[in-house]
Amino acid sequence: MLPNTISKTITLEDGREIIIETGALAKQADGAVVIKMGKAILLATVVTKKEAGDGVDFLPMSVDYQEKFASSGKIPGGFLKREGRLSDYEILISRMVDRAIRPIFPDDYHADTNISITLMSSDEDVLPDCLAGLAASAALAVSDIPFNGPISEVRVAKIDGELFINPKPSDLEKASLELIVAGSEEFILMVEGEGDEVSEDEMVEALQFGHEEIKRHCKVQKELTKLVGKEEKRAYSHEDNDEALFEKIKTELYDSLYEVVSRQISVKQERSDLTKAIKDGFVESLGEDHGYDERLIGRYFSKVHKEAARNFTLNEKKRLDGRQPDEIRPIWSVVDYLPSAHGSAVFTRGETQSITTCTLGTKLDEQMVDGAVLSGYNKFFLHYNFPGFSTGEVKPNRGPGRREVGHGNLAMRALKKVLPAPADNPYTIRIVSDILESNGSSSMATVCAGSLALMDAGIAIKSPVTGIAMGMISDSKTGNYTILSDILGDEDHLGDMDFKVTGTAKGITACQMDLKVEGLDYEVLKEALYQARKGRLHILDEINKTLSSSRPEFKPHTPRSYNMQIPKELIGAVIGPGGKVIQEIQKDTGATIIIEEVDNMGRINIFSNNQESMDAAIARLKAIVAQPEIGETYTGKVKNIMPFGAFVEFMPGKDGLLHISEIKWERLESMDGVLESGEEIAVKLIDVDKKTGKYKLSRKALLPKPERKDK
Repeated sequence: MLPNTISKTITLEDGREIIIETGALAKQADGAVVIKMGKAILLATVVTKKEAGDGVDFLPMSVDYQEKFASSGKIPGGFLKREGRLSDYEILISRMVDRAIRPIFPDDYHADTNISITLMSSDEDVLPDCLAGLAASAALAVSDIPFNGPISEVRVAKIDGELFINPKPSDLEKASLELIVAGSEEFILMVEGEGDEVSEDEMVEALQFGHEEIKRHCKVQKELTKLVGKEEKRAYSHEDNDEALFEKIKTELYDSLYEVVSRQISVKQERSDLTKAIKDGFVESLGEDHGYDERLIGRYFSKVHKEAARNFTLNEKKRLDGRQPDEIRPIWSVVDYLPSAHGSAVFTRGETQSITTCTLGTKLDEQMVDGAVLSGYNKFFLHYNFPGFSTGEVKPNRGPGRREVGHGNLAMRALKKVLPAPADNPYTIRIVSDILESNGSSSMATVCAGSLALMDAGIAIKSPVTGIAMGMISDSKTGNYTILSDILGDEDHLGDMDFKVTGTAKGITACQMDLKVEGLDYEVLKEALYQARKGRLHILDEINKTLSSSRPEFKPHTPRSYNMQIPKELIGAVIGPGGKVIQEIQKDTGATIIIEEVDNMGRINIFSNNQESMDAAIARLKAIVAQPEIGETYTGKVKNIMPFGAFVEFMPGKDGLLHISEIKWERLESMDGVLESGEEIAVKLIDVDKKTGKYKLSRKALLPKPERKDK
């Protein structure tokens, strides 16, 4: 036990314990805790500045989750041999914690804040991502930093029809539903997960189950706050205010802004131009020496505009672009747009557009994952790109950021659930979505375009997948709310919920939810899910008009594949000494051949760009694995000539000895001039040595036996 340690314990229903400790490590941070579960140990720290930066009117917070390789007894790969930039996996966990923590900070708190979560020790039976949110919240709970917490995060999985909290990784392989749920005692804040085409009712049941566990975690954190004496949080003042200016803007501009909103203009730029004109007119009316803070004018104008837009939707049950709450924007799509790609699609919904490609590769193209906890290979991955021009912005391309990684991962989760089983799919599949226009839910456009691209490539997916982004505008005072289908970018900004749902006609395959409002009744959530289902099915009907099922054949330029299974004893014969045999086949035929042992059998994957090359490789391999039979005749090639005979390759990879006595019926004194290296001859397999397995060949057995001459 470390000195000066204060700890609290959370006991899960199955008896496992989560221990929260503070007081011994990282004491110069504003808040620091150690989270323990089994052998897994996470250190979480939080540091924030006392004052906000000049002109900052938002929360500049960074959340960094990192896994130390030493936590699992590994040394990092690469030249530097040290932890570098965060992996995609670490970024995804950082994002989940950020999305859960950010809403619980006060709206007027604008000081630079950093939350750091480090995996110091790993446990093969514990997935640390479901502890990261708890760790971050506990670090805040033992600090004097103002926040409206605590919160916690748990993993909910449905295994064999039963729900579990934070199951072991080995058990997750059997899960039909897996969610990370974050929330406070009162409400759910964030959800992310996937399912095997599950129903809306199953989803709500899992959320409720997870929330009950979260409530217990929050109570323990409150007890910890009391133990360390941090109930009182620091005083702060990060915003200047001018109530008179706010009232002036609201009085003079609210009606004008409400009128603009009520025009229900479908084009984003036109709405923006009209709104800007009202603001510019107001500033001009103030005169040059108005004495007001320009930053306050901008902040209050945005606040009044937001109020006008929200009230219009709540009062009129109408939307900014003229649609009904459950109406989907116009959709069009095409496939096979890029003739050289293995599969391609363009999907457009309103002012959101994705062009997506599907590329099929070999096992050699698999993505290697080398992390502190997770290692292995991925044969399906999706990359999402969001260039500046998609929103009309001037922005240099600096590579994918955290947003791109997160959106790509959501789309990947949605599509992987409908891929063929690994045994039926020899390909490594890469999906790339390039967003060409964006005004609401480009990640869901990626799912739709990705589904079409997979079908266009000829991958036999179980069913097409579509996705939709749901929103909500609500009034906590009156209880009035409006659920919105297929939200615009503006509606995402103005609303209280961003809920992305993907699925097939059968059920949900992935979801992601972020809430910006305290409390969400489960009946409202269920209503949103069923409205999302209606929207998903509408989008599905639209893409089915373009392509409703996978193409029966691959495109001519798509690499072909062929799978063979052989006894594991023959793997060595196919590979040959030092890889000689398999390398020779690949060189001669132009095919790519991959062989591995799976389930005590040899599995061969053959890839080729044309059928001729494929047929040649298959013939060579079948010949190798074919078993020679005594008494059978073969056409062989002379490989080496020795004084005592010749070695003949009578089957690919199989050499036999043609002894000098077996070449002709006549006695031969030497091999000079009898055979030539490379010469093709017919031979008969006459015996196999039982001890050595060596093959004995005969040529004379195929020649007529000369008649015996009488002396």
